[in-house]
Amino acid sequence: MLNASDRAIVKSTVPLLESGGEALTTHFYKKLLSRYPQVRPLFNQAHQASGDQPRALANGVLMYARHIDQLEQLGDLVAKIINKHVALQILPEHYPLVGECLLEAIREVLGEEIATDEVISAWGNAYGQLADILIGAEKSIYDEKAQASGGWRGAREFKIVAKIPESAEITSFYFAPADGQPILDFTPGQYIGMQLFLDGEEVRRNYSLSARAGNNQYRISVKREPGGRASNYLHDHVQVGDSINLFTPSGEFTLTHSEKPLVLISGGVGITPTLAMLEAALETQRPIHFIHCARNGSVHAFRDWVEDLAARHPQLKRFYLYSEDDGASPAGHGIGLLDQARLEQWLPENRDVDAYFLGPKGFMASVRRQLRAAGVPDGQARYEFFGPASALE
Repeated sequence: MLNASDRAIVKSTVPLLESGGEALTTHFYKKLLSRYPQVRPLFNQAHQASGDQPRALANGVLMYARHIDQLEQLGDLVAKIINKHVALQILPEHYPLVGECLLEAIREVLGEEIATDEVISAWGNAYGQLADILIGAEKSIYDEKAQASGGWRGAREFKIVAKIPESAEITSFYFAPADGQPILDFTPGQYIGMQLFLDGEEVRRNYSLSARAGNNQYRISVKREPGGRASNYLHDHVQVGDSINLFTPSGEFTLTHSEKPLVLISGGVGITPTLAMLEAALETQRPIHFIHCARNGSVHAFRDWVEDLAARHPQLKRFYLYSEDDGASPAGHGIGLLDQARLEQWLPENRDVDAYFLGPKGFMASVRRQLRAAGVPDGQARYEFFGPASALE
């Protein structure tokens, strides 16, 4: 536990983190990735280049400093970090490398007049406390998944047993274990970690599981991202029969048991985790409102599948919205962006619902505001980021 002096010193640095936290974390990542190239596979370099990763870490460091004496105020931030770490297989030996570079970055960015020995010592102790919390929680999850039916630890070899285009941009990949043994079940909404080797370099990515774990298989559905190193490799080079290593499913953004009406709202490839959620929810009698927004019909994945489900399950209502009219999209959709009036028209009359929404950050920020304005309680409006978590407001 931190002593009172350490906590006070860490809290005193909050104004500095508010104004210069992103510069600090950007410098930290440059130092970490150049000094310890073995951790590069754990970080998506596109998120480094865009600034999303340093920005997310800066927010996390700031939140930790603000609530250093009341860590319960961090809410689900710690759970999100732990699950991301588990999906990427962050290990105890990685933490000292991060701590070393973080303390050096604090000293170098803030300067020795501000980052005194006392400040560095306090932050060292604060980082040690956080590392102990994360390592302990991650060990529990690793052990639990390894001991569960169908579970494993570390990388496990899977074979690609099917590769199916779902739209002009999205392709599904089906994985079966190479050893033929059972696989770990997962909760709808979770994602799975993947280990790739591209041009001799290891790359790790997380992808949402887009179907229930039936037939002893996992399915992910991947959008081809412009310049996306992993997504383009999967689309262009991975074929049926190839082997890929997977880590166990993880993630805290999951469908919870409830009898309330369920609202699933997605934009673009954000549809993928909602598909497994939809499958699971249809096993109950709860009303479901499925809202999906896409650029046009050519990039709208899984439309026929959802239509088939709606024909067989009266409790499922579906609504589609395309931001552009390409003249060739199927009938039965609106044109434009999701606005307050349209969302309220498509929501159940009783706003005591469970809402889950995913998509581009701007889309999610808009949906969150609209759900709040429509009367959906904040605690019942849940979302997930495909990349580093950041603030929607």
